Amino acid sequence: MGRLSGYRVIVDEALLAKLTAEVAVAAAATLNAARSVSRKADQTPVTDADERSQAILLQAMARLMPGVAVISEEMAIRPSRLGDIFAILDPLDGTKEYLAGSTEYTVNLAIVQRGEPVVGIIGVPAKGLIYRGCANHGAERLAMSISGAIPNLAVAETIRIRNAPRGGVVAMMSRSHPDSASIALLDRLHVTHRVACGSALKFCRVAEGIADIYPRLTTTCEWDVAAGHALVTAAGGTITQPEGGMLNYGDAAADFRIPAFIAWGDRTGVLDAAALPD
Repeated sequence: MGRLSGYRVIVDEALLAKLTAEVAVAAAATLNAARSVSRKADQTPVTDADERSQAILLQAMARLMPGVAVISEEMAIRPSRLGDIFAILDPLDGTKEYLAGSTEYTVNLAIVQRGEPVVGIIGVPAKGLIYRGCANHGAERLAMSISGAIPNLAVAETIRIRNAPRGGVVAMMSRSHPDSASIALLDRLHVTHRVACGSALKFCRVAEGIADIYPRLTTTCEWDVAAGHALVTAAGGTITQPEGGMLNYGDAAADFRIPAFIAWGDRTGVLDAAALPD
């Protein structure tokens, strides 16, 4: 049983629809932004698209979920007192891909309840897609057409993880941040089909049944993971620590860092496939 057993998830279908619409607006704003870049205090890049997207999402959260604390990558000062329910934003995930002109960047919004992501919405602006997952609701993909400031969203299509194919397990890997520990894990699992990809799009591939596993065995940030965590879980998968424990979100003392994780579609199937004789 998950940590939310016995608790009502705060986001109903009406609120989920409104949050989805706001992520679509933020996604559309990134397409119209100048691809200019400046440097933050830690020398990481920030773009006009980051700032436009963040402004839209912060205003939306203040209107739709007043009083709920929000953590965002681009905040100069992040709240340290969060409460049982809070939001995590990444206004533009995959900045390197975005600046290179790639389509592999996303806009991420997660709602966290009692340390567990229960809603994840991921906009993929350049591909015209929105993915969303909500506890007790399932996971969905929506086509997004952008002809003005307010995008049009198609009817939601249910998505789900697939059964891991024996002999054909597919892994997603970070395009910009490959790490030796993740490569070694896939070697041990005998996963030879590996797809490099930027941003939270990797979680979407697992959730929609195109890939089966996405390991990231190096430190990353909560805003890179939370929305994808909720999406994959809602689609029937799991997100774990490398040793199998649960992730916990809202750790201000750790500067909202996650040491490592593995996103699994059909975890049992992946492990069974790895145990097959050569």
